[in-house]
Amino acid sequence: MSTDPSTDPSTAKGLSDREHLAVLGYEGSFERSMSLWANFALGFTYLSPLVGVYSLFALSMSTGGPPSIFWIVIVGAGQLLVALVFGEVVSQYPIHGGIYPWTRRLWGRRYAWMAAWVYIWAMIVTITSVAEFGSGFLASLFNIAVTKEVTLGLSLVFLVVALGLNFSGTKMLARVARIGLAAELIGVIAVGLYLLIFQRKQEFGVFFDSMGVQGDGSYLTAFGGAALAGLFLFYGFEACGDVAEEVSTPARRIPRAMMMTILVGGVSALFSFGGYVMAAPNLQAIVDGEDIDPIPAILTAALGDVGAKIFLIVALTAFLSCVLSLQAAASRLLFSFARDGMIPGHAWLARVSPRSKVPTNALIVACTIPVILCVTIYLGPEQLLAQITAFAVLGIYVAFQSVVLASLRQRIKGWRPAGPFSLGGAGFAINILALGYGVFAMFLLARPGSSGVFVNDWIVLIGLGIVLGTGLLYLFIASPDRKSDAPSGDAIEIAAALRRR
Repeated sequence: MSTDPSTDPSTAKGLSDREHLAVLGYEGSFERSMSLWANFALGFTYLSPLVGVYSLFALSMSTGGPPSIFWIVIVGAGQLLVALVFGEVVSQYPIHGGIYPWTRRLWGRRYAWMAAWVYIWAMIVTITSVAEFGSGFLASLFNIAVTKEVTLGLSLVFLVVALGLNFSGTKMLARVARIGLAAELIGVIAVGLYLLIFQRKQEFGVFFDSMGVQGDGSYLTAFGGAALAGLFLFYGFEACGDVAEEVSTPARRIPRAMMMTILVGGVSALFSFGGYVMAAPNLQAIVDGEDIDPIPAILTAALGDVGAKIFLIVALTAFLSCVLSLQAAASRLLFSFARDGMIPGHAWLARVSPRSKVPTNALIVACTIPVILCVTIYLGPEQLLAQITAFAVLGIYVAFQSVVLASLRQRIKGWRPAGPFSLGGAGFAINILALGYGVFAMFLLARPGSSGVFVNDWIVLIGLGIVLGTGLLYLFIASPDRKSDAPSGDAIEIAAALRRR
């Protein structure tokens, strides 16, 4: 009898991976070489608490003070509800592409088009942003002065190196993801614990002290403004499902990998954020907004020059792994879109390399558009990076909630998820709570600013409006949904078919 879990007929409620995929209407064309830990590593390095905390620590502290750390707990709990809903969906539909096939099978072709259109642009902009932020670390490692030319050149290095690694195949992706996971855990948990235990300069009560950040206003307003500390951090777990057809026993393993990503990522972020707060030599200057890039000074004071350099190497590994995971997830979404004939050039984009078993053409696109965006940022005004990335987080949350809403709609119609991972009778309540959390999160992200400059205050909604508008125009002019005969809106029927098998 075969001991290969991908062919064992008992791995997914009596179905092998190939049989499960056949029930969904597809043939397997990928190598199922990704284990549970590799799948978790992919999601974790995409979520990347090191990148998230480093990018937003100063902003969070100057907006909400030390109590802004509690947003990590609040958002982590909310996103865990979303991940539980995703777990049931991917357990029934372990298909490449994540958001797109899930919304297609739960609702319909047009709905899936818009959800995927928003999601893919949010992912591509996120790839660009991570490469741009990572360039600063690379420049610091070699003591290179950061100029627009240097930022452009080093950002392109990140993108091209990640593309080359992705071209090597799923095994290389899994290997680098595991290395990135180790780097994240060292750079986040180990360094955070060291700062908390050996370099503590504040008492733990500081996390309940606003340190006057609210001025003469209400602290509740200031605390709400710091929500991005958590909202920016907790996505990436969905990438575990983007590569479903490269994971053995995905219907069981991917939901577990998603939960692990949220839980380990949340704990890591808490240690990291807390460590920086406790070890800050001049915390008040950070809260007052006088120190806009405090982490290098904190690390140098705590670890010394050599220790800070070692941390830079660890951080660079995490940034590269994050870009790699983002490219992989975006390419699988493009492949899934193309396989169903829903995007221009679908025949070209749906090709899978017979040697490496990865969608190389989709990978090229997932690298080329960020390259174009990097050049545009170089040629544009100073604030262009912030402006084009402003909608990315909101776009991710809109795409997430499109799945949650479609799932709830199907439950109301009588759908009972048929995958090995099941929430049972609690599924309906968890689905409602996940949707409520998502609406709350999107409200926090979409609120206009108060600077008095229209573009700056409304840039998040402007960016989302542009993406939604262009997507709707293409949808109604080109009608890609009419050119695709792939199955859709079949959650109840597929659940019944899986139960019969």
